[in-house]
Amino acid sequence: MTVDPLLPVTLPDGARAHQAGPGTAVLRVETTPRRDGTFDGSWWPRSRDLGTELPGLLRVLAERLGSLARLGLDASAWDTHPHHWLVDGHLIRIDWSEVGDGTMLVTRGRQDIFSFLVLPAQADASAARSAMAMALQDGNSASAAEIFAATGIVPA
Repeated sequence: MTVDPLLPVTLPDGARAHQAGPGTAVLRVETTPRRDGTFDGSWWPRSRDLGTELPGLLRVLAERLGSLARLGLDASAWDTHPHHWLVDGHLIRIDWSEVGDGTMLVTRGRQDIFSFLVLPAQADASAARSAMAMALQDGNSASAAEIFAATGIVPA
């Protein structure tokens, strides 16, 4: 599988992220019969530049999840902090937190929320793949901080 370095990739359910090289943006949304566990997906952006990273991510998420209403991001992980983002004529509200917790919340509709582990751009490829797999295990209850600690990833 060839990965376009400019756009996130949605890996098929159950697929491994072994194709991802250092600095590649990877989006993995796992669907399971049950929605249990801490994370619904994980994302490994290439940089802290929201203008480069966010448009492709939001398009892939909208294709997979449907119309998006809000996005919750960690302010410490990004260089700019806009409050809205226009994607294909659809305005998405962006909420910022100063938590530094390595997560992203995506809201579809009024209450359907998906939680994503967000890996720092500088993460080692092997550690990033391990963290993505750990985040999406059925029944995973580890927080982003616990996953980062277990895989040796230093948060942004």
